[in-house]
Amino acid sequence: MGTNMLTGRIIKGVGGNYTVTAPDGRDFVCQARGLFRKHEITPLVGDLVEISNVDETQLTGYLHQILPRTNELVRPRVANVDQAVVVCAVRPVVNLPMLDAFLINCQMQGVKSILCINKIDLCDAESYAEVAQIYTMAGYQTLAVSAETGAGMDELNAVLAGKTTIFAGPSGVGKSSILNHLHPDLGLTTGGLSEKIGRGKHTTRHTQLIKLGQGTYVVDSPGFTNISIDKIPKADLQHYYPEFAPYLGSCFFAKCAHLQEPDCAVKEQVGKTIHPRRYGQYKNFMEAVK
Repeated sequence: MGTNMLTGRIIKGVGGNYTVTAPDGRDFVCQARGLFRKHEITPLVGDLVEISNVDETQLTGYLHQILPRTNELVRPRVANVDQAVVVCAVRPVVNLPMLDAFLINCQMQGVKSILCINKIDLCDAESYAEVAQIYTMAGYQTLAVSAETGAGMDELNAVLAGKTTIFAGPSGVGKSSILNHLHPDLGLTTGGLSEKIGRGKHTTRHTQLIKLGQGTYVVDSPGFTNISIDKIPKADLQHYYPEFAPYLGSCFFAKCAHLQEPDCAVKEQVGKTIHPRRYGQYKNFMEAVK
């Protein structure tokens, strides 16, 4: 038996056992104290924790305390994330409404998003240039990469350095392939696209943190294809479009929804600083939210 207490970070949780990585790189398998269940506290992947009853030989311990979180994502359940890389693929086609829903979801949870367009080896530059332009205009950093050829990977690596990043996006867009390219020793399972249905197979089973370097982690989380935005209050949706921000409050009507109203500062910018496709999607979402 060595030290009785240690501070570390939960990188994986399966069936009540939590893998906590210590600052020196060792991994301890820990169980949560009964107190956690009693107070209905769920330890999350990404949590900074204190562990007690540390056994240096068996590399075991107990979760003693969860340190304050900077943020907590609902889906997937993970804490202390610095940024999200939202991945889309140019083949078969970029699903723009779904992409917008993912970006809104990240913003609602207070996580900065970076757009990553994958599989650029499968088409010419023009095919993804418009998608890149739409989101660059909206204020998102946009990267174009190929997990196959390695194009754009240095730039992506630089974005990840020193941060905890969640990879989000529907199944089959190549999230695991990108991570495998960045770090070949990961050996993550990749499902590829099922040819019959053209949708990705769910290949990642548990949310976990993967250490890529000192202070650099990525969250490999189950791919999910359906993001629901219909619970957002109508009046809040405009705040999840960063390109609207400079014009909010400048409309003639104080409670302008930027739809049919006259003298709307947001509508005046459509085709100028606001891309028509993004504005069109905003209108569609406004019909969908209750």
